[in-house]
Amino acid sequence: MTSSIRKFIFHDLQAIEGYIDPPDALVFLAILRSQQAASLQGGLAEIGVYYGRSYFLLRKICGDAEKIVAIDPFDIVKPDHGVAQYDRFVAGGRQLGLSVDGARVIKSDSTLLRPEDIIERAGMVRFFSIDGGHMLHHVEADSRLAAASLAEHGIIVFDDTFNPAWPEVTAGVTDFLREGAGRFSVFCLTKYKTYLCRQAFHEFYSRTIKTSTELKAFDHLETKFLGSTAIRLHNPMRRRIAYEVMVGLGMRALSERAYR
Repeated sequence: MTSSIRKFIFHDLQAIEGYIDPPDALVFLAILRSQQAASLQGGLAEIGVYYGRSYFLLRKICGDAEKIVAIDPFDIVKPDHGVAQYDRFVAGGRQLGLSVDGARVIKSDSTLLRPEDIIERAGMVRFFSIDGGHMLHHVEADSRLAAASLAEHGIIVFDDTFNPAWPEVTAGVTDFLREGAGRFSVFCLTKYKTYLCRQAFHEFYSRTIKTSTELKAFDHLETKFLGSTAIRLHNPMRRRIAYEVMVGLGMRALSERAYR
C-alpha cells in the first residue's frame, strides 16, 4: 500500500496541474494515516481546489467512502486550454481513476460560507486545508470557518504562510493564533505549509511527525512559534535538486527514491 501511494504522489499525481510539494504530500500521508490508526474520525475539507492535485491526494489516501468538501469559485479561465476549470478538475479525476463527489463540491467564494455549509456535507472536519485567497480578509474568514467546523482532534493546514509574495497570509495566520489565546498551536512547518491543531492534540501530532517512516528522509529541526514547539522539516537543497533533475529528465518513476 505504501509503495502504491508513493508512486501516486511522485508519478501519477504530477499529471495534474498544481502546487503541492512532495514533502507536503508525505506530511498529508503521515497525518491522515495517524488519524486512521487512532480512529480519529471526521470529514475533510479544502479551500482552493485549483485543478485538484491535493484533492486527489486526499481521495487516494482516504478512499472513496470519505467525505471531502471541495471549495473553490471555479472561475479560472485559460483560453489556451479551452476547458473550464471545473471540467478540468473532473477530467483529472477520471484520468487518475478517482471520483469527484459533486454533491460535496461548493462553487463559491469561501468567505461567503458558514460552518454549517461544511458540517452538513461532511460532519465535523478532521483535516482542513486552506489555500484560497491570499489577502488578509481571505485568511481571516477562512481560518474562522475552519476553526468553527473542526473536530476537536482536527488539524488546519495553511499554505504559503512564509511566502514573501503573500505577506498577508503570514499576518493572518499569526493573528489567528494570537486571537485564539492558546487554543491552537503549530506542530509542523515545511517550506510551503504550516500545520496546527488544538493544544490538547499537540503532543499526538508532534509524535506523528517525529516517528513517521514517510518523513525520515527530512531533517527534523525544532523551533518555536508563538509559544509552541514546532518541528520544521528541512528538505536539503541537494535532495531537491536531485528530484528536480530526475523530473526534468522524464524520470518521475524514479524520483521517489530521492525522498527515501
